Amino acid sequence: MTRYCLDTSAYISFMRGDAAAVEAIDGASWIGFPVIALGELYTGHSLTGNRPAELQRMRDFLAHPVVEIIAADNEVARAYGRLVAELRKAGTPLPTNDIWIAACAARTSSVVLTHDAHFTCIDRVGCELLGGGSRKGVASDIASE
Repeated sequence: MTRYCLDTSAYISFMRGDAAAVEAIDGASWIGFPVIALGELYTGHSLTGNRPAELQRMRDFLAHPVVEIIAADNEVARAYGRLVAELRKAGTPLPTNDIWIAACAARTSSVVLTHDAHFTCIDRVGCELLGGGSRKGVASDIASE
């Protein structure tokens, strides 16, 4: 049973028909879509002119029964705080939105599906890199620690 938390890069690859992304997403039993990634996509749509067909494809994707939007609730915020502290102590700063996405993965015990290798710096969150290896791990629910 594969549970993925999508990074924006994985969703974009899937929508472009990238074989690895399509295979991974089509084979997943659950897909978490962080509200942070959704915000990044809406930003892109706003900057490129809000193409109605692309927005409809995104709405259709989000309506699929295995897809669930992950809200940035109190538990995700606690996970985010712990991840930021750990990364700072380790001297490994990462983009803020990606830490939020990792916090969503930790909260939902899912693996981040991404093209961005810097997710491998987050010990408590598993990730699968599209197009170049993976570091599978068991995402811990660090929000409850």
